[in-house]
Order: sequence, then C-alpha cells, then structure tokens
Amino acid sequence: MTDFTLNGKPVSTTPATGERLSETLRESLGARDVKIGCNAGDCGACTVLLDGTPVCACLTPTQQAEGRQVHTLTGLQGDEITARLRDRFQDFGAAQCGICTPGMMVAAVALLRENPDPTEQQVQNALGGVLCRCTGYRKIIEAVLAVANPAPALVDAKGHAGAAIRRLDGQAKVEGREAFGDDIAPAGTLEILIIRSPYPRATFELGDMDGFVAAHDGIEAILTAADIPGQNRFGVIPDFADQSVFAVNETRFRGEAVAAIIATPDFIRRFDTGDFPVTWKQLDDVQTFYQALDASAPQLHADRKGNIMCGGFVKCGNPQAALDNADITVQADFTTSFVEHAYIEPEAGFAQMVDGRVEIHACTQAPIMDRDALEIILAMDASQIRIVPTGVGGGFGAKLDLSVQPYLALATLKTGKPVRLTYSRTESMQSTTKRHPAQISLQIGAKADGKLSGFNFFGYFNTGAYASWGPTVANRVPVHASGPYRIADYRAETQAVHTHCPPSGAFRGFGVPQSAVAQETLFDELAEKLGMDALEFRLKNALDNGVPTVCGQVFEQGVGIKSCLEALRPAWDSERTKAAAFNAENETLKMGVGLAAGWYGCGNTSLPNPSTIKSGIRADGTVVLHQGAMDIGQGANTVIAQIFATALGVPVQQITLIGPDTDVTPDAGKTSASRQTYVSGNAARLSGQALRTAILAQVNADKAAALAFGDGVITVTDGNQTHRIDLSQLPINSEGYTFHAEETYDPPTKPLDENGQGIPYAQFGYAAHLVVVTVDTALGLVKAQKFVAAHDVGHAINPMLVEGQVQGGIAQGLGMALMEEYLPGRTENLHDYLIPTMGDMPPVETLIIEAPDAHGPYGAKGLGEHVLIPTAPAILNAIYNACGVRIRHLPATPARVRAAILEAGK
Repeated sequence: MTDFTLNGKPVSTTPATGERLSETLRESLGARDVKIGCNAGDCGACTVLLDGTPVCACLTPTQQAEGRQVHTLTGLQGDEITARLRDRFQDFGAAQCGICTPGMMVAAVALLRENPDPTEQQVQNALGGVLCRCTGYRKIIEAVLAVANPAPALVDAKGHAGAAIRRLDGQAKVEGREAFGDDIAPAGTLEILIIRSPYPRATFELGDMDGFVAAHDGIEAILTAADIPGQNRFGVIPDFADQSVFAVNETRFRGEAVAAIIATPDFIRRFDTGDFPVTWKQLDDVQTFYQALDASAPQLHADRKGNIMCGGFVKCGNPQAALDNADITVQADFTTSFVEHAYIEPEAGFAQMVDGRVEIHACTQAPIMDRDALEIILAMDASQIRIVPTGVGGGFGAKLDLSVQPYLALATLKTGKPVRLTYSRTESMQSTTKRHPAQISLQIGAKADGKLSGFNFFGYFNTGAYASWGPTVANRVPVHASGPYRIADYRAETQAVHTHCPPSGAFRGFGVPQSAVAQETLFDELAEKLGMDALEFRLKNALDNGVPTVCGQVFEQGVGIKSCLEALRPAWDSERTKAAAFNAENETLKMGVGLAAGWYGCGNTSLPNPSTIKSGIRADGTVVLHQGAMDIGQGANTVIAQIFATALGVPVQQITLIGPDTDVTPDAGKTSASRQTYVSGNAARLSGQALRTAILAQVNADKAAALAFGDGVITVTDGNQTHRIDLSQLPINSEGYTFHAEETYDPPTKPLDENGQGIPYAQFGYAAHLVVVTVDTALGLVKAQKFVAAHDVGHAINPMLVEGQVQGGIAQGLGMALMEEYLPGRTENLHDYLIPTMGDMPPVETLIIEAPDAHGPYGAKGLGEHVLIPTAPAILNAIYNACGVRIRHLPATPARVRAAILEAGK
C-alpha cells in the first residue's frame, strides 16, 4: 500500500512493484490529465509536481510518492499563478493540439512559484524537458513571460473573420480536460497487444492459438488474419489499398502486425512478446532505392512493375532545348531521409459494442475515411459503424492512415466487450507512416539577364512497404517542383518505389518540402553564378497574376509570392550587413543569412474534394454548428466557426459547436493538404449564408438586416423595423431545429492531361522565409538564430492562429533540415530520434500578406503545409552563406556539415 496526497486529497493505492507513477495516477486514481508520450522521460508530457518539484511521472516509481504531495494540472486550477498562466496560454495561442499542455503548464507553474519574473533563458531552461511538436515553442515562451507582465487580453465582441480571438476549444486544453485517444477507456478495460515482425522481411508460422489461450489466465481471445470477416486490406487511396491488417505468411517491414492478444491489463503488463507462439524465418530485404530497383531484388507486390508503385509527370515547352540555350546551368543530386511525425500522442483508442453497432473512439484526422475503410474490413454496412474522434495530440498527416482502428473494431466484435489499444512510442515509430525519403536529380538553366531557361527534375521517393499516400506524393511533386516561378520550359518526373521499410505517407507537404530543397538551393547557385542578388533573382522569375504555372494554370488574382519576397527585403539587407560584421570579428563561429520561397496547392490534386457543413437554430434560440472538420491543433474549430459566424451575422461566442462524429456531423473531409480553412470554411460560409437567408425570408427582411438570438426568439432589425420570430411557433424538424441549413463546397479543379496540364488546385498559398544561422566550423554545429517568415494567406481569419501555424511549421522544417533522420530498426524512440526542443527554436517574425483568393472564404487561403516548405532550403542557403559549403544530404547534422567543410578545404 502506498499513501500520498494527490491534488490536496489523501489517496491510497496498491501499485505493482516498480509501477510508474504516471500509470498509477491515470489508471488507479483517474488523473487522466497526466499524459504519456514516451514512458522514457524523453517528452515530458507526464510532468507533475512532487513536493513542488517537477518530475517525469513515467520515470518515478509510485512507491517514491509515499507520504508526499503530488499535484497534476487539474489540482493546480485553484492556484493564482495557474489562473494567470491559463489566461496567458489562451491569449497567446500557446496550446495547439493540447497534448503537451499539462506538462508544460505544470513545469511553468513550478518556475513561476520560484521566480515570478523569469528571463526567456530561464523559461527555456525550466520548460526545456517538455517537448512540443505543434507550436514551435515561441507562443509558450511568450505566454509564460507574460504572466508577470500581462499583455492585453484578446477581446473581440463578434470574433468574425479577421479577429485574433482565443481558440474556442482552448479552455479544456489549458485545464487538462481535453480527452485524447488513451483518455476514454475506463480503467480495467480489456487491452490489445499486437505481435509484430522483428524483421524487415520474414516468413512466419503461427503456433497453437487455442492451446496458447488455454494455458494463460487473463487472455480473452487472439486475433489473426483469419478473424477478419471482410477484406484483409486497407489504404487511403482505394486503387492502392494494399496494406494488410494482419500479414499472411510473409511480412514486408519491421513492426508489421501478424496477430493480436486481447487480455486483461495485468496480463498485458507482464507478458513477454517473445513467448508468443510464432516462428520466424528472416529473408533478404531491400531498404534503398537502388536495392529495390535492382533486377534481382525481391518484389514486394506482384501486381506492380518491379518495385515501382507509380509515377508522376508534368511537362511544358521544350526543357532540353532551353537548357541547351541557357547561358548558365547548375546541376546537383540531393538526398533526403525518412522523417518521423513524432507527435507527442501515440496512436490510441477505445471501442465498444452499442446496440449491436461498433463504436470507436480514437485519434484520427479523417473519421469518415476511417468508417469507410472499416466497412470493407469488417464486411459491415457503414450504418453499423460509428467513429467518435477524440482529441488529437498532433497528426501532421500520419493520423490520416488507419492504425489502431481495425484492431479495436475486430477485438470488440470478437469479444463483445469494450477494448482499448495504445501504441507504445516504439510501436508508433516502427509501424506508422513517415515522410518519404527522396533521391532527386535536378538541372536548371538561366539566361545572362537572370531569366530561367529550362528545368529538368527527376525524383525517386521511397514509399516503403505499402502505398499509403505514395501516389499523392508522386503526383503532387511534379506540379510543385518548379516553386512559385514562371518556367516556360519544364519537365518533372517522379517514381514512388517500394522497399521493406515502414510505409511512407502524408507529412506536412506531401513531398513538396523535399523538392523545394533541390529547387531553392540551386536557385541560389544560379544567382551566384550570374552575379545576381538571390532575392532579386527570385523576384525576376516569380509568378504573378495572369502568368501561367508549369501546368498552364492562370490565376487572375491572389498570386502573392512577389509580395512575400518583397516583405523580406528590409531583413535581407540588414541581416546580411550584421552577418558580415560578425564574421569579420570571428574566426571559427560564422554567421550566414539564407532565404527561400515556396508554394502549395490546397486540397486534392485534380480530384473531387468536397466538404459539407450543417447548422441549425433550436427552439430555445441556440445557434448550432455541426463542424466535422478535425481540429488536430491547427485551429479548425475556431476558424471555421469564425467564418460561419461572419456569414450568419452573430458573435462567434453564441455558437454551440458539435464536433466530428459520424453519427451527427456530415463529412467535412479529411484534415490534410491545408484544405480545411479553404474548403470546409467555404462550406461553413455557405451554410451560414443559407441559414441567414431562411431567417430573413421568414419576415421578408432586407439582406443587410441585423440578427439577434435570445431566449426562444430571433430579433431581426431591418432599418427602422424590428421583427420578432417566436421560435416556439415554428415547426421543429427531426433533429430539433426550427431553421436548418446544410451546404457543400467542392473546389473547382480539372484533371491533368498526359503532360500534367490542367487545373490541379483552385488555390495556392505562397511563402518566403529568411533565416539567420551560426555555424561552428570546428564542430559543424548549425544553430538558427532568427527567422523572418512572410506568408500570403489571402485573408487571415485569425492572425494569432496564423502566427502559431507559422512558428510550428518552421520548427518542423528546422528539424528536417538539421537533425531528424529516422533509421528503421535504430531510431525507434524520442531519445535516439531527435526533434527540436525549446532551446533549438529561435524568435520568428511573422509577416502576414493578404492577397485575396478568388475562391477562398472571404479571400482566405490554406496555410498549414506551406510553412515547412521553404524552411529547410533557407537554412541550407544560410549555411552556405556562413561557411561556403553546400549540403546535399539532409539532415545537415554536425558530422555532415563538418565533413563538407573539411572536404572543401574551408
């Protein structure tokens, strides 16, 4: 028995020997505000106060709490410092997805109790052990610093489009009440343990499953491929749905599932997976492009040509002739690595049978896609499956793919009992999708006056064992590889190649960050050879209104790349002057300034991409918005509600949000490709307008009339006339609404022809980044000192959220550029796989450019993906500016940078 005080109340518990305090708090004592991201002390999400000192609860045996005081975020809510910190987190947008927020806030409270007015460095030191993958840390630092010196609170009476208001879902995050995938299941629920391949490629045989179950107390059932009533396959693109729920006979990557045990938590806790009755025979595997394309390579999928899954192609003009006629050409090969999403919340969920239906609560970016995939796997009608998304502790693309959902559904169907499944950090990193590694060859030409003259791009993309989003990457990259520039003579081709690696999927940019590394760094080389300023070279070739893209698409308005580049000019001039002065005084530590630009098409490439949003007015006057777009931290709940409120003409705070749930919210499409603000935002705008039109028609009021919603009454002020609509006198529909609207928006695109000509996206967003770095030439260590980021968002629906997206995307781009390299079988935790910490992230100056889009809601454009695209090439260009070496292989680790310096004789 262990006795201690939890959040001011005495508790007694009987933990197992060595049981983690995090497990005791969550499972025995119900403190689910304590989050578990790694169980290794790497992420800090489980930070609690032990006698006032912050500790990782996952590294603290429960027995060490004997007789001591333990406080979680929930227990600090009555604290004055916590109250101020909670407000500042809201005012600065310091909580995005919210999974790291309890740990961050607990650590901050400990700091502020000891030091009420800390410096920025002291904040970084105190909170540096807590990782965040969404925010880029700067908002968190600002929020903590503002506790002592409060900034004005964010107040806007209406909160319409353009207003920097607090997140509508933010209060639950800062109070620790947001429920994520592992927070739903009651303690003691049956758990699932997946048996995975220890080899990249192997044949296997399962032993006596019935005998194994009979010999072990606590096992409820075993799942294998034989238990799948429908098809043993899934995938996000129907024509490429090739991934097995459970492998049959042979596995294709390390971590692939072959069976699952459904058992009590106690059994799962003590079971050694090495005791499971399965025999393995390791086979030769291929893990690189070159191995996979060799004529003797094993074929991963018999129905595909060699190991090439698919390709993409865009061509215009005569690129070879243009290159032949160019005055200057540059050419290089580039290599990028697997990048892990590293969201702080591992995949998790809970499932149960409710009235004969399968009900799944899980972290996801695409609830309707989940349901559609399960319909095939379970051989059940979609009406018998309900997906209720939980909070999502970061997604960035990987939570578009199925992970825990099939196992949860199969387990609850087989047992008839509630079940839960949470991936360990190792499982998550072994088995979920990654950013595609790329091998890119690029040649670009230019005339003496700086005009581009020919562009020839070829890229291999390692799509791993299964398709996932590989076809999307292969087709999106050729459209984007030009960057936001006018190139009349252009050729870009890609091939997605299968290997015995984890599947590569969607990760913030769908392959465009990889292509931008090649294009933007070679642009700097071209400018240097021409003797031109790098900024002027880009401006000379930048797209503009009325100028065709490489797909022949012409935008009459909204092409904001020149404005983004021009916005960097003051910093470009001043920072280079500072760097030159710094370098004149320092021999080993050198400073460099780099820039890069990028663009990104919002939504699916030349495919239907609709969103539907529903709204209604209840008889008591409540305005309800059925908002089915998943908010994974980017702010969809807030932005879409702001757009709807603007269209309806009511304050956003009057809206009641009903979140994603396949039973009650229509399909707002997946949260990917920076589409939600644009596509679902437009659907929300149309829904708000339709609802407003119906209300005004009730009293024949002018379209400019003002609406006010009271207790069972809508007041319509139409000039000098006032109308009162008594809602109790109106009929109520089956959903309880007196007025109701459901509208759909699908972006106007057209298919691409055999040369990639057409209208792939209805809108693009544009960006240009400047970065200042220092390079320790003796160690090869690169550190970013400052970013200036100009982003054309069309219209900033919520400027505070725009800043948060910019800072978070830059942090991920910084990681891709300098440290992140997933090595299958070697970097399967957050200790060996490095992501940026609070100390790695420099200040970011965000310059919001607003070139209204013709199709976006109130002119708005998407943003989430765009930020990451120019970040890595800007850093590479800054490294060259600092020490004169070009890095062609990402990440630019100290070893690679130092080797390049030595090779160049620098």
